[in-house]
Amino acid sequence: MQKSPAEMEKEAQEILRGIPAAPSVKDRMAIPHQDMPSQDPKERIHNMDEVALGYTETMAVVEANRCLDCKNKPCMQGCPVSIDIPRFVSKVAGKDFKGALSVIQEASILPAICGRVCPQESQCQKYCTVGKALKNVDKAVGIGRIERFVADWNADDESIPAIKSPTGKKVCIVGSGPAGIACAADVRREGHEVVMYEALHKTGGVLSYGIPEFRLPKKLVEKEISKLEKMGVKIEKNVLVGRTRTIDELKNEDGFDAIFIGTGAGLPKFMGIPGENLVGVLSANEYLTRSNLMKAYDRKHAHTPQYLARKVAVLGGGNVAMDAARTALRLGAEQVDIVYRRTRDEMPARKEEIEHAVEEGCNILMLSQPVEVLGDENGRVKGLRIRKCELGEPDASGRRSPVEIPGSDYEREYDAVIVAIGNASNPLIKLTTPEIETNRKGNFIVDEETNRTSIEGVYAGGDIVLGAATVILAMGQGRKAAKAINEYLARK
Repeated sequence: MQKSPAEMEKEAQEILRGIPAAPSVKDRMAIPHQDMPSQDPKERIHNMDEVALGYTETMAVVEANRCLDCKNKPCMQGCPVSIDIPRFVSKVAGKDFKGALSVIQEASILPAICGRVCPQESQCQKYCTVGKALKNVDKAVGIGRIERFVADWNADDESIPAIKSPTGKKVCIVGSGPAGIACAADVRREGHEVVMYEALHKTGGVLSYGIPEFRLPKKLVEKEISKLEKMGVKIEKNVLVGRTRTIDELKNEDGFDAIFIGTGAGLPKFMGIPGENLVGVLSANEYLTRSNLMKAYDRKHAHTPQYLARKVAVLGGGNVAMDAARTALRLGAEQVDIVYRRTRDEMPARKEEIEHAVEEGCNILMLSQPVEVLGDENGRVKGLRIRKCELGEPDASGRRSPVEIPGSDYEREYDAVIVAIGNASNPLIKLTTPEIETNRKGNFIVDEETNRTSIEGVYAGGDIVLGAATVILAMGQGRKAAKAINEYLARK
């Protein structure tokens, strides 16, 4: 049974009272891992409020005291933006929450966001000595949760990074997602003029259109973007680079000395099975964009419709699939099935997101391969034909490949199918900039050390290079490119 936030706080207070003033390694290892309070599943499926409620001050201090402050800082090797994790966690243990924020901001201007959506269990926490000693990454120090606490505790902090004197150099950032935000901040710190172009009417990229309100409140995204503007970054929306302006025009007519492209991977993939053209088959991109960016869930005030359905099938097993399934529940679906061709253990989604989806009532149909979308006489979805699978040998990624079982087909009734099997890179910039090199998937080919493309002065990072990746990996690419841009402009 889920403990209430009040019960969890009381337990944390008792633990904190028992921690010695100068805890030994043995003392720290004995401190219990602090779980995250959350909304009750029966209540949260009826609202769009944030599910995870965050650590209280007591919980954060208790969890921070579990850190062994390892001298070789193994956790940092898993952080794409190289936050000095032991140093900021140590400050939280000592209740210096402002100092902790200052440490984080040396490397990241998005702690409220990264603390919520980054997969710490496969990054910094994967290397945590405590987790390794306990042989359970789920029991590693809750670095992400502590980071979120620090950001939320300092929510009224209006400080911005120091900006060097103007250099007279001008840099264009294409895309206002995580990669673009990170690059813009680091380039602006060096004193360069920075102009950011966003194709949509709101900034934030995937942070705004892809991640639901119940996982990442949009007011936090807006607040982090506002820091860029306070730093002097000029942001222009509704500018579709590749159409409104081409890369060549930005370089040769608009006078930009360097360009960073962080346009993401926003072209949805489909399965290529019969029936995908029926009314009621949606890409997760469209479904989530209508809900998140255009707030279609607010039926009384929204200016864009959302496809409402009673029985929904979501195809895929990643975070986007979990987001789409949980959104469907909040939009009134009575039944939501996540149809996945492997088992739950192979799902690429974060364990926490899978658990939340199941708690809320989503069903996982494992070892199930959709082979046809079934339609009625009016051209609308009426169900799925599904083929059972079994796991065979591991594929190139190390996961066991699903093998379809002949003669195992069965049908299930649905009135909507949401496809969440990944995204490809948007080809728009490539179409108008043929000299930019891409791979067979359409991702930009860049130098691994600098993230420079095949065009001098033009850099790229994030999903347009990596394919669909994580927020923090995109930020890491943005920071790497910014370092190279700053060095390039210093020589120019």
